[in-house]
Amino acid sequence: MREEARTYTFENGFRLIQIPSPTHVAYCGISIDAGTRDEEPGEEGMAHFCEHMMFKGTEKRKAWHIINRMEAVGGDLNAYTNKEETVVYAAFMKEHLERATELIFDIVFNSTFPQHEIDKECEVIVDEIESYNDTPADLIFDHFEDLIYEGNSLGHDILGTAQNVRRFRTDDAIRFVKREYRPEKMVFFVLGDVAFENVKKVVGKRLQTIQPIHSTEPVRPVSSIKRNAGIFIEERGTHQAHVMIGRAAYGSKDDKRIALYFLNNILGGPGMNSRLNIALREHKGLVYTVESSLTNYTDTSTWAIYFGCDEEDVERCLKIVRGELNKLMLDPLTDRQFQAALKQIKGQIGVACDNFENYALDMAKAYLHYNKVEGMRDTIEHLEKLTPQLLQEVAQEMFDEQGLTTLIFR
Repeated sequence: MREEARTYTFENGFRLIQIPSPTHVAYCGISIDAGTRDEEPGEEGMAHFCEHMMFKGTEKRKAWHIINRMEAVGGDLNAYTNKEETVVYAAFMKEHLERATELIFDIVFNSTFPQHEIDKECEVIVDEIESYNDTPADLIFDHFEDLIYEGNSLGHDILGTAQNVRRFRTDDAIRFVKREYRPEKMVFFVLGDVAFENVKKVVGKRLQTIQPIHSTEPVRPVSSIKRNAGIFIEERGTHQAHVMIGRAAYGSKDDKRIALYFLNNILGGPGMNSRLNIALREHKGLVYTVESSLTNYTDTSTWAIYFGCDEEDVERCLKIVRGELNKLMLDPLTDRQFQAALKQIKGQIGVACDNFENYALDMAKAYLHYNKVEGMRDTIEHLEKLTPQLLQEVAQEMFDEQGLTTLIFR
């Protein structure tokens, strides 16, 4: 759908992108190039904290009015924070575009972060942190990235710590937002059956009161990453052992990231016929869950395998995983294997693109960071250019045992 994207950049650097969709439901939001890795020392958890607090009051709305504004017309208002962005967005019937736009601009640009609301909400966030800490299958992902990105904010837990959250105040939130929520670091995205000129008019109206803020601060620096390799064990007293194996991988500008994406899907992607699921679960019955993931950032990525098993089976499972990695390193895919894997991943992409909410968010992420959007056809074209020889080369670079980090919770 790349050729259908309409874009515009306003004078203050604020960008707009719109792609049509065939349904009566539309999605819009603001994606902000500010996340966990933009926090300064002592601010750990601030990006997520501000995302929560944006819903607690603006210069003209109280929390209840924010909640009710989209709910009253059957719409939905949501937000999330990750390592590199904060996103506030809504889903609604397309005739309510202006209502959704006005509300999103209000909470992003006019939130007041009232202290009495902070005092209440901080305990909600602390409960979220403690719940997360009680879920080792989720917690191990953050601990793993903290290992491979040691000393870098990219490894920090998105939620922060209970100690930090309890000491955040109104002024702290306002300071972070003023520093990071700048128009030139933002994209307003729309996926829906609405006229682009109307979208531009609606957004332009909201931008009239926002002054350009061009910071003299340097752009987010390329990560200086200490890539720890080896085996690390944390004694956590869990009923089941939780294991992650992986490493820091290619950045967004490296063409080999597509090959790793392809290999990752073969190894432990969403299909039940992935090699790791067949080897560990279907053939041996050693695990309930095994998956392989590739998390992309602007200047690096995290590739990792996760599984949970009985503690006494850890070594056996690791040996099986090593065997599957060695196969991809030593034996290039046959043409039949390559075509079968290509056919599967094409189908997965097609199904994923049919989820309009996820497509809208992916579109916003791509345009925010790379100023372009690649549609399904573009991705498939990249995949079709891969060769078994290139895949083997990437497997040898990424799956070599000497470069891998293994983290075990037990």
